[in-house]
Amino acid sequence: MQITKHIYATHIEEDPGSFGAMHPGGTHIYFVGDPQEEMVMVDSGEPYRAWTNQIMAYHAELGKPRISAILITHGHGDHIGGLDRLQETFGCVVRCHPKLEPALTHRLGAGAVVKLKSREMVTTGGGAKLRAFFTPGHEEDHISYHMAADKVLFSGDTILGNSSSSVRNLKEYMVSLKTLAGLKPEILCPGHGQILNNGTARVEAYIRHRTEREEQVLTALTSGIDSVDEIVTAIYPKNLRRNLRSAAARNVRTHLAKLTEEGRVKESEATYSMAKA
Repeated sequence: MQITKHIYATHIEEDPGSFGAMHPGGTHIYFVGDPQEEMVMVDSGEPYRAWTNQIMAYHAELGKPRISAILITHGHGDHIGGLDRLQETFGCVVRCHPKLEPALTHRLGAGAVVKLKSREMVTTGGGAKLRAFFTPGHEEDHISYHMAADKVLFSGDTILGNSSSSVRNLKEYMVSLKTLAGLKPEILCPGHGQILNNGTARVEAYIRHRTEREEQVLTALTSGIDSVDEIVTAIYPKNLRRNLRSAAARNVRTHLAKLTEEGRVKESEATYSMAKA
């Protein structure tokens, strides 16, 4: 699938009844550049052989262009799976966040991984240029890639196409969202879910969603609800799927951690006592 003059993608379906429930709309692996010259690839998906085979088949469909680098958005297993096989096949370097480099070097060997600098420009075939923006929040080693010429943002898991994203550090995440909103992307190419043509609106919707969720958490606390599980029950839909409840609980914890860090919420440790015989 061609998205713009310099951007191509292969879409990988996922089973919504199992782990795919976290990624409604499946996964996209992107190739950026000129198929007649050279390209870079963004992420490598899950470690499953079928995924790697599909990526290789799409690369062949593009005419087997030279791959100069594999750009990684972050180190979660569904974004670096099959990386060893693909990097070896393409004979290219892997570029990633400095915090991820040691783990990937351990996996791939010395010289195979090169750290990216904040706002570094990566140039590939056809003059296509991608700027790396460090966007922590979903994960501390997260990078989003911006192609200013095409007004395209490769958002990894910071912003998804069909759902909200899980967050490790909400305070950092909100700063990252505001950074991406300032880029004013028209096309959003997320790691998972549909590719969107209203990129800036999507980023702004994420900011509103998190702000509203924070208000819901504060309202729950004000009403006397004081456990994560009870807050999830109070603020999430009653028909929330069971396999999504743990993700909802993690999101509530990130909101509580941010509010605690800001001094707006006080955390008290759980206490224990002997059970009666």
